[in-house]
Amino acid sequence: MSDENKLGAKIRQIRENNEMSVEELASQSQCSSKIIENIESGELIPSLTPLIKIARALGVRLGTFLDDHPQTGPVMVKSGESEQVIHFSGKEDHPDVSALDFYPLASGKSDRHMEPFIIDVHPHETEEYKLSSHEGEEFIYVMGGEIEILYGQDRYLVSAGDSIYYDSIIPHDLHAYGSKDAKILAVVYTPF
Repeated sequence: MSDENKLGAKIRQIRENNEMSVEELASQSQCSSKIIENIESGELIPSLTPLIKIARALGVRLGTFLDDHPQTGPVMVKSGESEQVIHFSGKEDHPDVSALDFYPLASGKSDRHMEPFIIDVHPHETEEYKLSSHEGEEFIYVMGGEIEILYGQDRYLVSAGDSIYYDSIIPHDLHAYGSKDAKILAVVYTPF
């Protein structure tokens, strides 16, 4: 398993603790068995949407996959970036390329309802973007660069200093606009 993808081991552990087979998890999360197997083995860098569906099927918060040492008190991250980085493809059709580098800002905080991240968004050369949806809401604040958000039939260009808040159930895609990296603060809420 790649050092960049330790989520798979955590997913496998939770699935096995729940005495659930790969096929049962695939059925309940609406992901293929092959995707589950590849995520668990560390061969696949998952995008956020299947992870949310897998968390829901396992009956855990998304943050459970990120937590190493849960604590009940405050969690503080100095300088706005955690030392931990999680590489997500962001795109299911290119699972071997990390388009999104997530720096969790609340990793370890038990019983949280929000998932705050600093995310480096790398350009992804394509003309067509695959929209995805999941339960919950997202708040995005652009710290640097520009991002484009496709939201249903609409398109939003969000620049440094701008923010956007939307319902994640509407099919959407977030990507760097143009050929330069962008940096965002994202807060993701998924009902438990």
